[in-house]
Amino acid sequence: MANIEHLLTIKVPAQQVYEALTTRKGLGAVWTTELQVYQDVGAINEFTFGTDTDRMKIIELVPGKKVVWEVVASDPEWVRTIISFELEDKGTKTAITLKHMHWREVTDFFRSCNYNWGFFLYSLKLYCEEGKGMPYQHRKF
Repeated sequence: MANIEHLLTIKVPAQQVYEALTTRKGLGAVWTTELQVYQDVGAINEFTFGTDTDRMKIIELVPGKKVVWEVVASDPEWVRTIISFELEDKGTKTAITLKHMHWREVTDFFRSCNYNWGFFLYSLKLYCEEGKGMPYQHRKF
């Protein structure tokens, strides 16, 4: 199995990053404006990108520290993978580790997703630090 991992420091407290990852306002500004977001373990979040909708079951929520989703509907390579955001509070900064785990193999789609997760984190950083991210609908590439 293969995993994608990224580490980034964002210059805001961990609770602010957590809210960006768990609310409609935050995820809508960072990832996609077409979404349904819940804040209950077991609920299914939905993220739409054009004609495709990804569904993520919330597995774990630890305020200010961790968000974990299991992909239940998406591209076949994503289904049953686990996405986690681990937050380490460093006072006025947060170290965020994004992990997309349990890929069956390294493919071209895996490599493309690795790049796109990096872009997701850049959008999250922009949103948290400057108030405006770059969701899917506003990207030029």
